[in-house]
Amino acid sequence: MDQLRIMLVDDDADDREIFKLAISQINGGLDLKMFTNGKEIIDYMRGANRVLPNLLFLDLNMPSMNGIECLKEIKQDPGLRHITVIVYSTSSSEKDIKQTFLEGANIYLNKPADFETLKNSIKKILAIDWQYQTSILNRENFMFRF
Repeated sequence: MDQLRIMLVDDDADDREIFKLAISQINGGLDLKMFTNGKEIIDYMRGANRVLPNLLFLDLNMPSMNGIECLKEIKQDPGLRHITVIVYSTSSSEKDIKQTFLEGANIYLNKPADFETLKNSIKKILAIDWQYQTSILNRENFMFRF
């Protein structure tokens, strides 16, 4: 595989910067692009000059198009549905977890409270062989625990 392409969709500037710092400390060679809402990422991924991500970290609570709406758009689009989506949210609501699972997300990661836990969680997610992981997706391994 070429360079791993990661995209983060999160409206919180501080959360984007912390995520960027964590990625740079894990592996400075990763290609990271960041977006502020679902509409922005969908427009980019459907654009002429798009470069699709290998992994998409998606916040739920955002303006314009929230994470659930964005996830639905991705999974209903034949050109995008193969993208691995990691819901990355402060919400630990069973309703949100269940809905994102049913809509086709691959992993649900609660935003960790501290930086080291965030780095370790991202490292574990990056180490998963997603080619095989998606074929054994089930409710028990959906909620990522650290």
